[in-house]
Amino acid sequence: MNTSYSIGWHFFRGVFSTYFRWKVYNPERVPLSGPVILASNHASYIDPPLVGAGVRRKINYLARDTIFKVPVLASILRSWEVVPVDRDGGTGRGLRMILERLERGGAIILFPEGTRSRSGELNPARSGIGLTVIKSAAPVVPARVFGTYRAFGAQMRFPRPRSLAVKYGQPMYFEALRAEARDCPKPRLKEIYQQVADEIMAAIARLEAKED
Repeated sequence: MNTSYSIGWHFFRGVFSTYFRWKVYNPERVPLSGPVILASNHASYIDPPLVGAGVRRKINYLARDTIFKVPVLASILRSWEVVPVDRDGGTGRGLRMILERLERGGAIILFPEGTRSRSGELNPARSGIGLTVIKSAAPVVPARVFGTYRAFGAQMRFPRPRSLAVKYGQPMYFEALRAEARDCPKPRLKEIYQQVADEIMAAIARLEAKED
């Protein structure tokens, strides 16, 4: 972690432990080095720092490219090496930057649902994360956040002091599907992307807010 990231990491951990009374389950399942994709459900703006603050390694976050137009905020995001993405979040320059971070041994957070849940319930996965997983060589660690919708759902202006939790699952490997994807027809390739996304979302759904 560089100094800027370390300050932010400690700040969020302090907020989560005092204001939100958080719990973190199984952070040891996240490798402390090497490429890894953290794949989490998404119900609140709190989710990215919650998932990232639960592990003791630097995480590459994603943020919409429009946010980088705010000078002071853009400076902070760049110091944290946040990846700017377009509205779709998984195409073009953003995807190339995500893959570059993974190739350099970085960790990155992705949300299979593609956007925040409007009800707090899990939504079906979109195929975008499957494309990223297949094009990378990184394992995927599913993660599930609890309580963030009640604390700061889409309809709220300010966060409420609700209990939060984040739980990390066992790493997932997709070598067989990656091998198949190298030579398969395009229609099958699209199926593989969605299959990977669905398997990740199913693993997230199986996580419960308690120790295994």
